[in-house]
Amino acid sequence: MNALDAIGGGTGTAGSTGFSGLSSEDFTKIIFTELGKQDPLAPNDTNQLLEQIANIRKIQSDMDLTTRLQSLVGSNEFASATTAIGKFVSGVTSGNQRVSDVVKSVIRTSDGPVLQFEDGRRIEFSRVDSIRNVGEEDGE
Repeated sequence: MNALDAIGGGTGTAGSTGFSGLSSEDFTKIIFTELGKQDPLAPNDTNQLLEQIANIRKIQSDMDLTTRLQSLVGSNEFASATTAIGKFVSGVTSGNQRVSDVVKSVIRTSDGPVLQFEDGRRIEFSRVDSIRNVGEEDGE
């Protein structure tokens, strides 16, 4: 059993949240467990262990940050799409058909926000090329 098994219950991980979820107490337990298992006549390089754990924690933190940023971008994109409700929108569908109508609602999907027109048709928000107030659709 290595030091990580001692903390993670034998699974080789430090719980379900990864290394970024390690508390200072957990980190200290890992170090002392590792030091306690060393042969005093041939000690391991503790600095190397600390560096490896720090690198793993940094990678996990970077992954957590990326996930949070993606969530934030998705929320901002959805908020932007909601400003189109009640407006005349024009764009090109994924089938390369030009559509334009007044937006009735916005739907959150895994591919991003989708605008639903009053007639039931839909268009991805990323494919919209024009948003105007109702009454401006004929260039008024």
